[in-house]
Amino acid sequence: MKLKDLCSYIDTAVPLSFQEGYDNAGLQIGSPEREISSAMITLDITEEVINEAISYKCDVLVSHHPLIFNPIKSLTGKSFTERILYKAVKNDIAVYSAHTNLDVLNNGVSRMMAEKIGLEEISVLSPSENRLMKLVTYIPESHLDAVRNALFEAGAGFIGNYDQCGFTTPGTGSFRANEMAKPFRGEKGKIHFEKEIRFETILFSHLTDKVTKALLGAHPYEEVAYDLYALKNKNAGIGLGCVGTLRNPLSENDFLKLVSSVFESKGIRYSKPTGKPIRKVALCGGSGASLLNLAICSGAEVFVTADIKYHDFFSTENKILLVDAGHFETEKFSGEILKSLIIKKFPKFAVRFSETNTNPINYF
Repeated sequence: MKLKDLCSYIDTAVPLSFQEGYDNAGLQIGSPEREISSAMITLDITEEVINEAISYKCDVLVSHHPLIFNPIKSLTGKSFTERILYKAVKNDIAVYSAHTNLDVLNNGVSRMMAEKIGLEEISVLSPSENRLMKLVTYIPESHLDAVRNALFEAGAGFIGNYDQCGFTTPGTGSFRANEMAKPFRGEKGKIHFEKEIRFETILFSHLTDKVTKALLGAHPYEEVAYDLYALKNKNAGIGLGCVGTLRNPLSENDFLKLVSSVFESKGIRYSKPTGKPIRKVALCGGSGASLLNLAICSGAEVFVTADIKYHDFFSTENKILLVDAGHFETEKFSGEILKSLIIKKFPKFAVRFSETNTNPINYF
């Protein structure tokens, strides 16, 4: 298949519009028209990973962390990023990254963390805002099912754990066609009244074009009346971090042992123990210290994340156990998400995990 087929699918499954403003997810190196036959999954892209991809003759690297964050003014090989870019381009290896857009997915990085340590009743810790649109349109009664189904097929109608969500209100629409029109019903030059259904549904903002195209394709009218509204609702299905519960409470010490074992964290840092048994757990893969107050408000006894600053450990004030399990360690399972997505869509496409440990931090 072509590189653009893989990229287009991941762009849809892990929407690029979900990424943070500072991020650079998506295709970074490679011609979309190039034929590819195999991919390698990695957390980070280093020279060692490029060499590994070359040895296994992989056409594309799919990473969690993007290689390029800042503009590249030259490609001389004098910097870490330039050397990797130069080698990837020279060896015709494409690079695609899914970063913060993968973080906020309901089945993203933090949820994978939660599942790995056996949490139940998992929900999003910090739901995303301004990601939703409301679509309102008017459909003749005879075509309600056809138009509604087309909208749902295009991805509209999802609310949390429910799909095909919509609302209908019967009414009467009026219109008068001019001489240039080709009316579905009624006569040119005469006002026509039609029994119609006002149909409302919800959609993610990145699906606006796709859903609108489906509406126009399925609706019988020559001119389709519809409205799109931006919503400020928080979306419980996507966002940063997760919170869940352990089936059986653990002591703080036993919980730290669990985290160390599951994530292979060799240098866990944590705040002063509270003495409380751990049942409710908040977590966020990667740098999630900004969610500390939300973790406390959630009622969790512990918050697991990474890159915690010195003074953050003071701010817990015996309200919660704050655990820094490492950036690499808390995001190491992102590759499993990416691989499962790819092979679900392209079961015959060769996908392998990188065997290179890209963690830049060592412990003495």
